[in-house]
Formats: sequence, C-alpha cells, structure tokens
Amino acid sequence: MKSEAVNVFVYGTLKPGEINYQRYCADKVLTVKRAIAFGQLYHLPFGYPAMTLGSDCVKGFVLSFPNVEVLNYLDLLEDYHPRRPIEENEYYRQQIDTYNLDLTSLSSAWVYLMTPKQVNTFGGRRLPDGWWSGCLP
Repeated sequence: MKSEAVNVFVYGTLKPGEINYQRYCADKVLTVKRAIAFGQLYHLPFGYPAMTLGSDCVKGFVLSFPNVEVLNYLDLLEDYHPRRPIEENEYYRQQIDTYNLDLTSLSSAWVYLMTPKQVNTFGGRRLPDGWWSGCLP
C-alpha cells in the first residue's frame, strides 16, 4: 500500500538554506514551493522563530514528503508529543491552509505553532514583514 504524501509549512530553521534543512529535510523532500500562511511570526532569543495563529502573512515554504513518517522525525526536533497537553510542548502541530505568493490557494499543510503565552514568556520579538532568517543579528 502506497502512503500519501504529506505537506509541511516551514518558516524557520527547516527552510532551504537554513540550519536544519540539510539534516532534517534535504534527503527526504519531494518538492519545495514558496508559500504564505496566515499567522504572526516572532524571533525568539534562542536563535529560531515561532509562529502563532493570526492574520499577518508569514512567508515560508511548503515541503512535500513521501509519507507521514517524516512527522515523527520533525516532532522530535520541535519538542512536540501529540499526547502531551499543548502547554507542555514547545510547539504544537496543526494543519493550516497555505497559499501561493499571489494568495491563490496552495494546499493544506502541517505547521509547528507556539502559543502566544509561550512566545511572550520566551521574549519573542514580532517580525511584521513575516520573514525569518537565521542571519538575524
């Protein structure tokens, strides 16, 4: 039985060219597509970002993988365990709609989100332009 491809919206260290892309995605990804999702993006003092639900345009990529097994691998990186309460995870995983750069519908994709309370606790700095890069000062 062939398993169905799974899409993941990435906005931080898992984007092509960022620190975790090569290790976690490069040899597994089927397609890479520039994309937008709606939320709010923050830079955390730990050197990586967080996204919360919201209405800003967050810019990233939809990575398509051959099967859902990649989510187990990514869950470990994002400190997410589906049976833990959301507040005990660093991030939580949820499906969202994603869009092409012209805002036409692209696909549904998994994304790793953080609660606004956690972002505030961690001292997140909002990125109103919706783009994060590890090259930030």
